[in-house]
Amino acid sequence: MFAMPSPHPPEFRRRAVDLARQGDKSMVQIAKDLGISRSCLQNWVNQANADDNEASGKGGGDRLTTAEKKELAELRRRNRQLETENEILKRAAAYFARENVLPK
Repeated sequence: MFAMPSPHPPEFRRRAVDLARQGDKSMVQIAKDLGISRSCLQNWVNQANADDNEASGKGGGDRLTTAEKKELAELRRRNRQLETENEILKRAAAYFARENVLPK
């Protein structure tokens, strides 16, 4: 399964966060200038804060860091794969168990 590409490249997001952190303009104005919603910009700033806090040893707080989100997505994918493999093995075991019980 492939992840959908972000509609805005990482550099665009970083620049938007930098502009918001400068405080020269309101979040609403920056978002409007960039053609995104204020809530989108706020989410990017919150995520950047969590990542920065983790990098500085303060922890990400209540929000998962970007690395943690990536790891969680990979673990969920691997879990689905293992559940599928487990189901196949259960069916195979049941099939072979029936085959051994039936008289020949």
